[in-house]
Amino acid sequence: TCKVRLRLFLNLLSMFMCCSVSSPQEDVEISSFHINSTVTSRYAITVITSRVKNRHTDSKEIHFEVKIPKNAFISKFRMTIEGKTYDGVVKEKEAAQQQYSEAVARGESAGVVSSVGRTLEEFKTSVTVAALSKVTFELTYEELLQRRHGKYDLLINAQPMQPVADFKIDVYIKENPDISFLEVKGDLYTDELANAVTTTRSGKEAWIHFYPTSDQQTKCLRCTADGLDGDLIITYDVERTNPNGDIQIMNDYFVHFFAPANLVRIPKNVIFIIDRSGSMSGRKIQQTRSALDHILGDLDRDDHFGLILFDSRVDVWKRELIQATSSNVNLAKQFVETIQARGATNINDAVLKGVAMLNKHQREGSASILILLTDGAPNEGESDPARIRVNVKEAIGGKFPLYSLGFGFDVNFDFLEKMALENSGLARRIYEDSDASDQLQGFYKEVATPLLSDLELLYEGASNLTETAYSMYYNGSEIIVAGEITNNSLESFKVEVVAFSRSNKVTYEEDVSLKALPDVEPQHENFTRRVWAYLKVKQLLKKDGQSKPLCYDVPSASKLLLLKDLSSEFSMNGELTQSGTGFDQIALHYKTDHHLSVSTADINFSDGQKAFRLVWGQVPTKHEADGVSVNLRDCELDVTLHLFCKVLFFNVNGCFIIFRSTAKDYRLSSAPIVGCWVVRLQFALQGELSDFTVAQL
Repeated sequence: TCKVRLRLFLNLLSMFMCCSVSSPQEDVEISSFHINSTVTSRYAITVITSRVKNRHTDSKEIHFEVKIPKNAFISKFRMTIEGKTYDGVVKEKEAAQQQYSEAVARGESAGVVSSVGRTLEEFKTSVTVAALSKVTFELTYEELLQRRHGKYDLLINAQPMQPVADFKIDVYIKENPDISFLEVKGDLYTDELANAVTTTRSGKEAWIHFYPTSDQQTKCLRCTADGLDGDLIITYDVERTNPNGDIQIMNDYFVHFFAPANLVRIPKNVIFIIDRSGSMSGRKIQQTRSALDHILGDLDRDDHFGLILFDSRVDVWKRELIQATSSNVNLAKQFVETIQARGATNINDAVLKGVAMLNKHQREGSASILILLTDGAPNEGESDPARIRVNVKEAIGGKFPLYSLGFGFDVNFDFLEKMALENSGLARRIYEDSDASDQLQGFYKEVATPLLSDLELLYEGASNLTETAYSMYYNGSEIIVAGEITNNSLESFKVEVVAFSRSNKVTYEEDVSLKALPDVEPQHENFTRRVWAYLKVKQLLKKDGQSKPLCYDVPSASKLLLLKDLSSEFSMNGELTQSGTGFDQIALHYKTDHHLSVSTADINFSDGQKAFRLVWGQVPTKHEADGVSVNLRDCELDVTLHLFCKVLFFNVNGCFIIFRSTAKDYRLSSAPIVGCWVVRLQFALQGELSDFTVAQL
């Protein structure tokens, strides 16, 4: 028999990041691979079940890896081996990562979630299975579908790593209003696989089935000898006959879907605040110019707009917002073509300038919007992110939203996200790919057509509400509010939405009888509570600012290239300790003849003509020559090479290391390690370890 100890740690709503795809496993047969997704009023519960057999005559480690949408969370995972089921345990993310690593080191089974690309996260685990035995993996994840551009997208990824005779994807959609349209697309919906897909739609329900044969799984556009590899995307929307929205009540919890149609658009006052600092040079600034050219062309004639460019300084195209006439738009496009990258990054003054311009341009019956695009962190003027957030929040004063677009991975996205959320907006990462211009345009289209502003949603007799105040409702989007009905004496549930349209204040009112609620099928009766919990957790995570820096492991005793500047001929290399807690040797090189070596034993310097040696613990000593300064005092060494300065630490609390490799404040008696997401080295460095190591210090 095969005795298996299962210790599974799932990261709820995790954002661990890595990139990994397993190669096909020899002597492992996937006898069945089923994906079953049930969507109840936008809330999707998807179950992936894989039955795997070890055909080898010895025990073998079997891997299970699947990809799920980024907005989803795993609610259940279990493995069944020889008739015995092992259930996974959900752990808080930092504890999960640590215990996952410990479990793997002990040879136990463990699971972890990791990000792979823009839209998906990967769950992976493994278990040792006895010879000729089988294991069944079952993973359940849940997500609330978001309406964008007038539709919902249910994304299902399939990559079993081999053709599977019994492969099925089944999707069932049940909505309260009628389904208005249904479409299947994605990498797996190709001409070769078209006859493997069947769709049925009837009123409020829809069924989609994808049953490719083993032969089809190897011959489609995205297929290989290893089988399917791609996405199936089910796109749909619902009828919106009731302008007050769709209100569903079950087991004392309610969900309100609010997306009124046929409204007159509100003219915009929009200012684009564009980073043109040196880091935006090359393809980034080209893609930004291209995106702005299209975005400016999409402005309506009754919109007013402005352009602000910033680097070390802040420049405006026009001192005031101007109307989006064809001639003004053409002039703006010509100006955009002249944007060149240069200088540092003064985000504070740029955003405050945009706020001041909008405050001077208040138009009745219009909606004001700020859109910031940057690829870096503030390093000019006010550079403290916390202070900038305070300045911006005070200046905006809740009058209009700020949207932050972070270009690439060098950007301080945590800062941008917090600043946007504090000002009724949101942040979006723009990936440095060939379609970055399309990403920018796609985001703009989401906010291009405001229909209502200053919305407040009121619910009589309810508590524990999710967010109920929204600065804007945009065409093609949807506002979802959930909560608990706590007044048991109510005979009806009164809902009121107060907002401003283009011309006047509007009120939407709905009165839902609690005495005649429709019957609900048992499998759907808890969906309102699930939606409430999902929204509550998501919104709390955003408010708490859960974004953290990236951490990654490097093999001990590696010789790393820490710093290098070709223009000044400066470089610094370091050799990690065996424990990986720091560096036990550092070498600094300046031009061709200045060399400084720092070890746990001593400090040696040579400039090609003379040399000297210092020993840790000796009397304070300072040497200066030819722009080089070496200053040893107590257990701290300061080294200045012309404009380059680095402080190296030694013998901290009895720990003999040089140059801290973990983020600690040793001034504290119990120095906490700064929280971070543990990721693979290749992801964090965007390269291989060999790109960042040296043969000799």
